[in-house]
Amino acid sequence: MNPILAFAYLFASVLFILGLKRMSHPRTAVSGNLLGALGMVVAVVASMGEPAVTGYLLIVMGLVCGSICGVYLASTVKMTGMPQLVGMLNGLGGGASTCVAGAALMHDFEQPLDSLIAIGITALIGSVTFTGSFIAYAKLEEWKSFKKPTSLDNQQTINVVLSVVLCFLISALTMSEASISMVIFFVAIVVLSGVLGVFLVNPIGGADMPVVIALMNSYSGIAGAASGFAINNHALIITGSLVGASGIILTKIMCKAMNRSLSNVLFGVMAAGGDNKSDDEVYANVRSTSADDIAMILEGAKRVVIVPGYGMAVAQAQHAVRDLSKLLEAKGATVEYAIHPVAGRMPGHMNVLLAEADIPYEKLKEMDEINPTMETVDVAIVIGANDVVNPIAKTDPKSPIAGMPIIDVDKCRTVIVIKRSLSPGFAGIPNPLFAMPNTLMFYSDGQAAVMEIVKAVKAL
Repeated sequence: MNPILAFAYLFASVLFILGLKRMSHPRTAVSGNLLGALGMVVAVVASMGEPAVTGYLLIVMGLVCGSICGVYLASTVKMTGMPQLVGMLNGLGGGASTCVAGAALMHDFEQPLDSLIAIGITALIGSVTFTGSFIAYAKLEEWKSFKKPTSLDNQQTINVVLSVVLCFLISALTMSEASISMVIFFVAIVVLSGVLGVFLVNPIGGADMPVVIALMNSYSGIAGAASGFAINNHALIITGSLVGASGIILTKIMCKAMNRSLSNVLFGVMAAGGDNKSDDEVYANVRSTSADDIAMILEGAKRVVIVPGYGMAVAQAQHAVRDLSKLLEAKGATVEYAIHPVAGRMPGHMNVLLAEADIPYEKLKEMDEINPTMETVDVAIVIGANDVVNPIAKTDPKSPIAGMPIIDVDKCRTVIVIKRSLSPGFAGIPNPLFAMPNTLMFYSDGQAAVMEIVKAVKAL
């Protein structure tokens, strides 16, 4: 390899590693993102310098079109749509890797054995990532046909059979000598892998979507690394390996946070059923409140914990929440934020929202850190969160969220829940927290509700 190209790939890889490291903390995440973007620019430019690369006009056209689409999506997608965007990008990454593998095969059918194996693995993982990610996208968008987990009879057996067939097809691809048969095997791998991606994600419930997003992110990285082996591109191998490894680590963290094993999520092994109580029975003793009453409760509070959820993201209430926090702190209260690892629709969703409102990172407390002290909290304000504070996870072993660790707001002296209605969360089950004796419901849009509370507190 040309020494200049080798150095460029090495430099890009170092930028990727430094960028990933800096993205581990909100204060340095922006610069980390920029370093990663710079690394990608260096890698793309270096790749264009490869002797075998031709068709620069098409490459430049692709770069321009992709950049325009990227800038448009980044500037127009709302924060509530960010999980869907991440899912879409994971899918496009897997699809791109599959296309690279196909192009490598079409360019030279007389590939060595290791390259053919890489091409087959790329097609498999890339196609699974493509279709699986778009099913996840549809679930996050709550499309009617995909909202509920669905599976075929003997779904797991079908998945195993498909996996075995795919392994056979990859073996056949590597042993085939005729170009037409190699193309047929490759297309079959792509199609069946796409079907497997649908079968793997469709049975998974909405409450597990953060895990799926992290897993698909890892798959896209692994597919990218495999495609790097297929075309012998060192930068692609290193980048894909970084994404794949970090995605697996994040997936493991998400599974631990939800008390799920990875096999449970992958194969849709979820609890079902529950105690079958109707919503009217669960919510028989719900009490509503007003902004003025909440202000009086907060007046005497010394410790307040705010629990953000997806509803806060929808209402764009993070700035109003910051104003309320500052007001309470000025009156001598301690205000903290309890962050559940899977609150929202993707890992870190709430952290990003609160960082956008310039809320100090030190005030964000992870679930494991804050739960042991929840009994000392005077007031817990739950804004749009549902499943992550649902005590049924601890009491009903047949619930879809059975065993999932929750934020123990039910142990606080007073709980204020801000929601538009008593509608269920993403898991689709009622929440008995809303009817507990220490809970008051404030029915309103998240932003409007917090602004009303701020006004009422100021009027005291």
